[in-house]
Amino acid sequence: MYKASHKMCDLIAHEEDAIQIISRFGLEMGVGEQTIEQVCEAYHVHTSTFLAIVNYKVFHKQVIPNDIDIPTLQRYLSNAHSYFLEFRLPRLRRALIEAIIPADPTTKIPGLILRCYDEFVEEIRTHIAHENEGLFDEHEHDDQRITDKLTEIKNLIIKYYPGALPNPQSPITYLLISVMSDLWHTEQDFADHCAIEDDILRPALTQEKPHTRRRHQLPETEELSEREQDVLVQVVHGLSNKEIADVLCISTHTVISHRKNIARKLNIHSTAGLTIYAIVNKLVDINTLE
Repeated sequence: MYKASHKMCDLIAHEEDAIQIISRFGLEMGVGEQTIEQVCEAYHVHTSTFLAIVNYKVFHKQVIPNDIDIPTLQRYLSNAHSYFLEFRLPRLRRALIEAIIPADPTTKIPGLILRCYDEFVEEIRTHIAHENEGLFDEHEHDDQRITDKLTEIKNLIIKYYPGALPNPQSPITYLLISVMSDLWHTEQDFADHCAIEDDILRPALTQEKPHTRRRHQLPETEELSEREQDVLVQVVHGLSNKEIADVLCISTHTVISHRKNIARKLNIHSTAGLTIYAIVNKLVDINTLE
């Protein structure tokens, strides 16, 4: 556990997330031999709030709500929002384009992966807008859904990267390795960001006891039934639930049930991701897709 009397330079040198944390609190490098408390006081940052974030991220240590200065924590979260929207997500998109678009120009899969990413970014923007408005309770499940979508993008690349993997020493391979690392770190960073809101900010606002955040469990992949495959094909071709029901002579309720089962079995929730699955598994002819 880090304490106010520990040197800030030791924290930064030993903890991977420390540079990111101090940046979001508005602190700078060049801390010399000063303690954490001295650096925080110099920048008018509430020391206990700073330590709460550090120890939560490093040691997963729950905090007491009355040790938190809410304006300090809200500035931290606001700076994290700016980092995601103005730097990390646009940079990651450029890296995705560099890594996957040149892989195989004859397939639509790279473009579909990029579409999944753009949908993810739009959900992030909406989520952050609601946070800034203080609408936590209305969107308490958004964070898990958004994290799941980023996991989905990562898995789509792992499973359906178009074409054979290039030469291990080629620049494209290095770009792919780099973008996968960035996706993984972004997934972890956003999950931590949401956990801080749930386990630190909300309890501090309401003086509730912090709860233990559940770790995401990877679902087991199951085979699709023939009827589920039929529904998937129609979804990929852009039909509505009612249109699918008419084509397959089943009820709309049954279509919705099949779609839920498809998403659960494949762990793919976006139409673009389902399209990639259908193409790779030869359920649809790529030339018939718009």
